[in-house]
Amino acid sequence: DGEWPVLAVRVQELFGLDRHPSIANGTVLLTLELLSPAHRPIQTTRDLPGFWRGSWADVRTDMRGRYPKHVWPENPLLATATSRAKPRGT
Repeated sequence: DGEWPVLAVRVQELFGLDRHPSIANGTVLLTLELLSPAHRPIQTTRDLPGFWRGSWADVRTDMRGRYPKHVWPENPLLATATSRAKPRGT
C-alpha cells in the first residue's frame, strides 16, 4: 500500500528527541509533518535525526524571524521539548 502513518506535531514538541518516532515495536516509522507555532506545515520528514543535523539550521533562521516569542535552539537535541512560547521577560 506504500502509505505511512503521519503525525502532525509542532517542531518545539520534538526538542530533545534523538530517535525518529515509530509504532508497532519500532517496525513502522511515522512520517512527521513538522509544524510552526501557528500549526502551519514547515517540513515533512521520515528522518528526524537527519533533519536536526541538516535543514534545522535553515528552518531555525526562518522561524526565529517569524516567531520571536518561541525558543529556537541551535542544538535542538539538548533543548527541552515544549508546547509554550518563551516565558515573559526572556
